Amino acid sequence: MAATYRIAAVGDWESVMGFRALGLETYPAASPEEARETIRELAKDGDCGIIYLTEQLARDLPDVLERYKDELRPAIILIPGREGSLGIGMENIKRSIQRAVGADIL
Repeated sequence: MAATYRIAAVGDWESVMGFRALGLETYPAASPEEARETIRELAKDGDCGIIYLTEQLARDLPDVLERYKDELRPAIILIPGREGSLGIGMENIKRSIQRAVGADIL
């Protein structure tokens, strides 16, 4: 039987509450420190497979992104917040692809 993992969304209230309708666990965070602690708690249990994190919070959490970038679980996926995209998520994807294939193919 395959393992099932939780999926969470962390960000400002307006950005993450829509994910609740999709069945994701939502964790509104008012500050980078609150988001850091939430991510640490979600990762600690080992049963959270994906954490969607708003780019606005990720901008202030480079240490968290660095800590989990090579971990199998949780995968931290950056999403635009209510203010729109900052381009951080796409830049992270480009870096990962470049590391994997040795060239920027995007």
